Amino acid sequence: MFLLIDIPWSPNILSIFGLLITWHGFFTAVGLLCGVWLGVRVAGLLGYDPDQAYNLALIGIPGGVIGARFLYVVENISKMDSVWEWFAITEGGISVWGAVLGGVLFPIIYGFVRKVAMRVVLDAAAFGMILGMAIGRLGDLVNGEHCAKITNLPWGVIYSNPESPGLRCAIIHHGTFDVAVHPATTYEIFGNLLILAVLFFAVWQLKFWRWPGVTFLLYLDSYALLRFGLTYFRVDSADTFLFDLKVPQLVSVLVLTISLPVLVYFIKVQPRNITQPDRFFAKTNTV
Repeated sequence: MFLLIDIPWSPNILSIFGLLITWHGFFTAVGLLCGVWLGVRVAGLLGYDPDQAYNLALIGIPGGVIGARFLYVVENISKMDSVWEWFAITEGGISVWGAVLGGVLFPIIYGFVRKVAMRVVLDAAAFGMILGMAIGRLGDLVNGEHCAKITNLPWGVIYSNPESPGLRCAIIHHGTFDVAVHPATTYEIFGNLLILAVLFFAVWQLKFWRWPGVTFLLYLDSYALLRFGLTYFRVDSADTFLFDLKVPQLVSVLVLTISLPVLVYFIKVQPRNITQPDRFFAKTNTV
């Protein structure tokens, strides 16, 4: 194994007045900021009101936090000793799928109640969400927060810091810390960036802006396929009762089952005869 990668860093950066700053929290915050910036930027390019996009992002962020913790608790409830642990988010434990679904559900509910056009802003949000997810996963790479399977590939990683979750994961799941594992979250980083590139190509080259909502569903379904496959590299996801699938895989299947018919419907809807996205999207009230 000539390219074994040793990650010796502590998961903690520093403590300020008792507040612990971790790499996971740092990159999550950076991912949120960059994701909101890109999503609002794309919304503006598509003719959507940037102020309204910011408002929806501010609704989506707490929704994503709630969803991320909720699905994590559902997946790990058997390991928790009390109800109070359900809310101990500062101690770690979130689900990316929960963040995605919660971050989308809350703005959709708001848009439905306030009669706000949502398809276009969801298309724009797809860019920010996938970028934020890619950046956030950098914290997982440093910390080794998600346990992966053993590998003999040259890019296998080993976590050697005593405080690293990656080291604890290796001991719990593999019986030793001296073992190289797949950098599963790094695979996801590259996959997310590939999806981001596909979204840019779809909107600006294939003119997906003519079908509001299709770009967002393309992001959602692409990530579902990515996460379904990458879950096979990990050992820390709970099993479900269905076909030996893990929880993230079951969620991926449910997302694909629900969203693919909607995607087909949106594509079949006759696109309007337009030449400039801003002229159309600035006027549409499609929900």
